[in-house]
Amino acid sequence: MESDRPSSAGPARATYRPPGLRGLPLRFVVPNVVTLLALCAGLTAIRFAVEAKFESAVLAILVAAVLDGIDGRIARALKGSSRFGAELDSLADFIDFGVAPGLLLFFWSLHDLKTVGWAAVLIFAIAAALRLARFNVMIDDPDKPAWMGRFFTGMPAPAGAIVVLLPLYLHLSFDLPESRALTLVEALYVVVVAGLMVSRIPHYSGKTIGRVPREAFVFVLFAVAAILILLASFPLQMLIGVSLLYLAMIPFSVRAFRRLSEQDAAQNAGTSPPPADGAA
Repeated sequence: MESDRPSSAGPARATYRPPGLRGLPLRFVVPNVVTLLALCAGLTAIRFAVEAKFESAVLAILVAAVLDGIDGRIARALKGSSRFGAELDSLADFIDFGVAPGLLLFFWSLHDLKTVGWAAVLIFAIAAALRLARFNVMIDDPDKPAWMGRFFTGMPAPAGAIVVLLPLYLHLSFDLPESRALTLVEALYVVVVAGLMVSRIPHYSGKTIGRVPREAFVFVLFAVAAILILLASFPLQMLIGVSLLYLAMIPFSVRAFRRLSEQDAAQNAGTSPPPADGAA
């Protein structure tokens, strides 16, 4: 009679390996490491804000914004995009561009308004969270026209973090006098930027920028080098210019979005699109 026990002379048992412990290609790891570096920069900005090192905190948020701008490009270049990376990026963005700028402004001046100042910080942080959640939902929309990839719906969180700190840049650059009335204006400005983030106002997106034309390569390289030199030499003044330029571009992005939307609607209806701006 044969025994039901397995024979000790049988083949060796396969080593059990829990799911998820298999090796991951390096192309999936590198973009997530960049995202974690951006998160570290955002958390470091909070530390600098607590220590009243406001200029260092601004630079840390700027570093986080730069890293956030390249982690997605690295993932696409390496074909290492993943759902895990997208979720990690959203969580890091909330800390970097929702929590850190708000706390920086509160520790700098909004604490003088007590509850009102804290309410402005909360509104900004909530707006950043809602903006990121909406982005995650809309990115999976299969019916979105290709031309809409040239725009963001609402001010993106990294841009909101840079723009909302404009009052701080002005104070640190020009040593403006402090007053309760001015602080109230700053709190109102924070709420306005929060409103732009959760609004449906279109903003130009830089994610569609592809290859640089060969004939423009030298010019682009020179422009990038000049911007980096100016940013390193006059960081706050450059951030003032960038913030004002970004705000000034909003009407142009709205106009371009409406024109493309009308052309798309006309094409879908089978009619000729409206003439371009300036056409007879």
